[in-house]
Amino acid sequence: MIAHATEDVSRVREALDLFLSGAGVREGSELIEELQAEGHHGNPITILSVQLKRKADCLNFARFVRERLSEEDVAKLREEMPERLDENQVFHLRFDKQAAYLQQVRLTNSSDAITAKIKIETYPKSREKAGAIVEELFG
Repeated sequence: MIAHATEDVSRVREALDLFLSGAGVREGSELIEELQAEGHHGNPITILSVQLKRKADCLNFARFVRERLSEEDVAKLREEMPERLDENQVFHLRFDKQAAYLQQVRLTNSSDAITAKIKIETYPKSREKAGAIVEELFG
């Protein structure tokens, strides 16, 4: 997620932390990495990222998101699931950054969002099986 120069980085961290604390990630805010970068027009930006590796944390994240989404967002997710699951079995979500700061979970199409990329592992690799897992988690 990107914090633009016009945004308070601590507030953006707080928005991201909603998902970590909601998922019960013990060391949530400590996992957030910050990288200073330069935007397309030379403006300073801060890139915030976190990677959940423990299966329990990932499942708790999915449950937290599913429980907090509106029925409208769930319907949208069901409709867009095939497009959101790429050829590498990564499921893509974008959450409204402002809503997250207000402790709400809402999907958005905006590029100024909290993005989540969820790698769905299947053995052997199968997009069909990955789709079934996504449906089970978020459908």
